Amino acid sequence: MDTRYLFHDMTMDYLRPTEPDKNRITDFRFRCKSGDASEVTLVFGGERHSMNLSEQEGLFDYYDASFSVGAVPQSYYFEVKGTDGSVYFYDKRGAVKDISDSMCFKIFPGFSTPNWAKGAVMYQIFVERFNNGDTSNDVLSGEYFYNGSLAKQITEWSQYPDPKRDFNEFYGGDLQGVIDKLDYLKDLGIEVIYFNPIFVSPSCHKYDTQDYDHIDPHFGVIIEDGGNLLKNGDSDNTHATRHIKRVTSAKNLEASDKLFAKLVSEAHKRGIKVILDGVFNHCGSFNKWLDKERIYENSKDFKKGAYIDQDSPYHDYFSFKDGSWPYNNSYDGWWGYDTLPKLNYEGSKELEEYIFGVARKWVSEPYNADGWRLDVAADIGHSPEYNHKFFKRFREEVKKANPNAIILAEHYGPAKEWLQGDEWDTVMNYDAFMEPVTWFLTGMEKHSDEFKPIKVGNAREFFDTMLYAGGENFSMPSLYTAMNELSNHDHSRFLTRTSQKVGRCDTLMPASAETGIKKPVMREAVMIQMTWPGAPTIYYGDEAGVCGFTDPDNRRTYPWGNEDKEMLSYHKELIKIHKKYREFKTGSIRELAADNNFIAYGRFNRTAASVVVINNNEFEITKEIDVSLIGIPKDAVLKEVVLTDGKGYTTELSNSRVKDGILTVTLSRLSGMIFRYDSHAPITSEEFWSDNFLNFG
Repeated sequence: MDTRYLFHDMTMDYLRPTEPDKNRITDFRFRCKSGDASEVTLVFGGERHSMNLSEQEGLFDYYDASFSVGAVPQSYYFEVKGTDGSVYFYDKRGAVKDISDSMCFKIFPGFSTPNWAKGAVMYQIFVERFNNGDTSNDVLSGEYFYNGSLAKQITEWSQYPDPKRDFNEFYGGDLQGVIDKLDYLKDLGIEVIYFNPIFVSPSCHKYDTQDYDHIDPHFGVIIEDGGNLLKNGDSDNTHATRHIKRVTSAKNLEASDKLFAKLVSEAHKRGIKVILDGVFNHCGSFNKWLDKERIYENSKDFKKGAYIDQDSPYHDYFSFKDGSWPYNNSYDGWWGYDTLPKLNYEGSKELEEYIFGVARKWVSEPYNADGWRLDVAADIGHSPEYNHKFFKRFREEVKKANPNAIILAEHYGPAKEWLQGDEWDTVMNYDAFMEPVTWFLTGMEKHSDEFKPIKVGNAREFFDTMLYAGGENFSMPSLYTAMNELSNHDHSRFLTRTSQKVGRCDTLMPASAETGIKKPVMREAVMIQMTWPGAPTIYYGDEAGVCGFTDPDNRRTYPWGNEDKEMLSYHKELIKIHKKYREFKTGSIRELAADNNFIAYGRFNRTAASVVVINNNEFEITKEIDVSLIGIPKDAVLKEVVLTDGKGYTTELSNSRVKDGILTVTLSRLSGMIFRYDSHAPITSEEFWSDNFLNFG
């Protein structure tokens, strides 16, 4: 038996429906090489189901079985007996002699993720650094004091962030700036915007929420203004009357909320969804429930914070160790940071209900956001038992308010216990995308803190990591919606990683993040990103050639007017290819070849197949690739879709021929190429005459 041809996954060609409801009759399909199998058995939840040979096409035999999947999660695998007497099992690893429970296929009846998110092209925006559309709402120098320094307005848009005080530096990016660039995002091909936090907060990053009920007026609209700024040496925010008015005025807050609703509406008109960042594990010391900075203390419109008054209605929202009131500083901070008070869900049912209300509010009318990205989600409470209980309820509340909303969590390490169909939909895909791609192409750790030469070009490790980290974590609904990023707000920019330079902006000059970079390697990474299963997610500015070491240097401003035009054009082209060819959004994937600094894989369905090849070597190579494994006929013509190499990229290509199932490719240094076969494509005259000869003899 030729085990290379055995195949099953959970895409529509092999499982229908791909996300079955409870007790739904479901069709399972398995593929073998023609004539190889004498018997195929599906083992589902311990029960054996004989599969019938139902179709023969080209090189393949297809076996089918249909039955009810029941109401509870079940694992399954296949047992294949060959006509030569051999016996193999088949799970996510392929043909094996022993079954691994963690690598079995798994169905979660009733679990589905939004169709719009499967393979969607996402764009992450760190609002403060994206575009300044309204200068009247800019944070002013001396507006308030936070974490050891006064707020500082930066008037030079291209200035590097200060590695020590970036959290308190403000360039003026806002929601109006995003609205002004929606047509740019539409033209780029973006289908989803993921916003870093936009609720009221004193920092540029806003992971220290001040008020979950409102959009920050510095990102929104300031109607009522006036009051005093702080002078140098003054750290008492009760004197920061201008800031207090800006962030507590009902008119400012309501107008800012309306602007967000307008942004979502305008995005939706352009076919773009919007995901919000939910920071529910901790809040900020400015938060109105705590009010350590006494922003709300003297306002008749707000209740006393737990820092101010022991009898505050928010007392149980936090854990106080001891101390006395007023102004009790003994609350529990996340990782010990007093600027990030840990929320005490186990101690307050009211807090829990409040956050569920917030979760519902922003995905409902009139705001209509399309889902949540959850910050440090697994740490929400004080125990794993509570955390799972919380997110089961969180899912119920969000899906009740907006059934088509997505719940996407930040998570490092194994995530399968959270992806059982009743908590998160999916995760930011560090383990089975960002890290293996980075190691293979650059040998760099994702913060640029370490360089490991042994990992550069290790194709076997690349595919195995993708297989096992992805296979153990994801069922199909979660895999095809996973956020596949090269860079983000927590890690160095991928383009900087291509220099293989270890360091951060506080040990190296920020300008050094731009030296020694290899743009061809970045283009290789984008090719993988746009052709791998999941939702390819661009961190704002990556498409324009922005560099940067890890936080805060990765939060540079978007270089409007100074973009790397070729990098931008390349992103547009690869996004167009990703969206045009359905196999890249929801098709199957299969490894085709692996060698030092070389990988080849196929994305395919029953009507089309694409071959992606990456040469990360510093020299030209020629490889022979068996493409019959993904359904390409033994003799076929493949369209050369796009080529990137050391010179740039091009789509002005010709065709390649497959002979006896083998595609022979020659790739120059640091290059990548996509080939495509379409069984429904009309034949060209060149292809016709290559296979038809007239004999006049």
